[in-house]
Amino acid sequence: MHQTARPHVLSPQSFDELLGGGGGPATVDLLRRSERSWRLLVVRALLDSAATAPPGPLPPPAEGWRLLSRAWAASEVAREAVEELLGYPAVGVWASHTLRRLRGTAQDDAPLWVDTGHLHAIAAAAAIRAGLEFRAEIPVRHGWAVLPALGAMRVPGPADWDVAEVSATAGRVRIAGRPLEGPDWHALTELRAAGCTLLLDDTDPYRGLRRPGRVEPVASAGEWQELFAPAWDILRRTDTEGARALAGGLVSVVPRPRAERFRPHSASSGEAFGGALASAPDDAEQFASTLVHEFQHNKLSAFMHLFTLYDDRDDRLHYAPWRDDPRPLGGLLQGVYAFFGVTAFWRRRVHVLGQFEFALWRCQTAHALRAIGSADGLNELGRRLVAELTRRVEPWLDEPVDVRARTAAALAVADHRASWRAHHLRPAADTVRAYAADWSRGAPLRPAPDTAPVPGSPYGSPLRGFDTRAVLLRWLLADPAGFAALRDDPGAVVAGAVGEDAALVEGRTPEALDAFHARAVRGGDPDAWVGLGLAARAAGDRAGEGLLTHPELAMALHTALDGRADPLELGRALAPACAV
Repeated sequence: MHQTARPHVLSPQSFDELLGGGGGPATVDLLRRSERSWRLLVVRALLDSAATAPPGPLPPPAEGWRLLSRAWAASEVAREAVEELLGYPAVGVWASHTLRRLRGTAQDDAPLWVDTGHLHAIAAAAAIRAGLEFRAEIPVRHGWAVLPALGAMRVPGPADWDVAEVSATAGRVRIAGRPLEGPDWHALTELRAAGCTLLLDDTDPYRGLRRPGRVEPVASAGEWQELFAPAWDILRRTDTEGARALAGGLVSVVPRPRAERFRPHSASSGEAFGGALASAPDDAEQFASTLVHEFQHNKLSAFMHLFTLYDDRDDRLHYAPWRDDPRPLGGLLQGVYAFFGVTAFWRRRVHVLGQFEFALWRCQTAHALRAIGSADGLNELGRRLVAELTRRVEPWLDEPVDVRARTAAALAVADHRASWRAHHLRPAADTVRAYAADWSRGAPLRPAPDTAPVPGSPYGSPLRGFDTRAVLLRWLLADPAGFAALRDDPGAVVAGAVGEDAALVEGRTPEALDAFHARAVRGGDPDAWVGLGLAARAAGDRAGEGLLTHPELAMALHTALDGRADPLELGRALAPACAV
């Protein structure tokens, strides 16, 4: 197997496409080639480090590499198949995780030989693809022997970690004596649509992007297929070139259990180009949006393997409008890139929920871009990328949106920003004392100082997601009948929601105002203080702006005054200070 010693070069067009958040099929092909080199470098480092590691009951990893090389050299068709396998997302996670274990920077419950020995499983899968006759031994994890990108064989036994033989003779493949056609074999499902095929990987131990996991065959593969075809059709009709690029870059989807409606979970990794982890989608449109989101992460991660965009020694934390936790600069940069793609996707959807998503994410993405644009840690190229994304997003802020969607998005934006401040910012003690003194003598409150996020919150970890009211808004816009059914007990459907949240998003403002006020009077409940600010603003009370702009200061001041100050009065007093 040969690695050409030539540097990878992006054409000026591809470079500009990626800086602008895009990238057509030719650009993605260049990224895929560069990721091949990155992958081989990691595997080479792994082999060097594993040379002195005990192989356990398996042959040394070098024997696996020899079988892999034999498969690669079998024919031109076999070479292409082996290259696809080496580029498989889970292979990248395996290589990186195992190299970290060999270097002592990662730990795992499995014996080290199970990780290093996975190379034999990769080689066996390559040999099968190449049509070779061979025999090899591969690891067995918790009763499953896995062939990457093919499937897994159930191999029952008393031990969590074991070894099974794989053999291929006269076109018949067996694992531990069992044929692949038998009932113990679980083959990966292919999600097929006209112009795109993805593997639904529910077996590879390294599919989870971080730590190895167990084989978990899904019973709902048919549901994924039913949603994939219309999802692909949405992508193709929405952005033909973008869909072609995605089809050329994404390889596998790792299915996770269904999440709460309107709260999908997805993830990707710079070590797994071409992979996306996703909870079972609510519908085809959500599936399409998730694929766009994770493919944006894939592209930027590959781009950052070629170019440096920021100083990764900068450990300052920032507000990320799509997360509940503060993020480092690199995480925020990944987020703006991904949500640029998400915003562009929803911009082309015309129904009311699509308009809400567009209005929400254009605002939050633009906000994050303005913040990151002034961050000290970006280098010149990083600033170019942020400037180009900003140039494309800013005009979207003026595009007309359905009034219901725009109003709902404004509430969701204010809610998330204020909730984040309430949980992650803590005003200095001398600032709080000065404000309390001003309040006690009836003096106007001074302009509120800006504050950096600090580790730990005086109110503990958030008890619910900052998107709780946004999820209720999605219910209200997309499924009014469903919202009516959950109104009396919203927490039974939307985790963390309470009755006053439902009242607020539905426009029953006096009811919400009274309930949030009663909670805020009782003390330190960030969700109540933010809800009170939202309800006050909806009622036309200027207390709303004071409470939403600096909820952390209002709560701290209320505590310092031993609860003597009414929360709404504090909000009104803070409003002029916050406006300066």
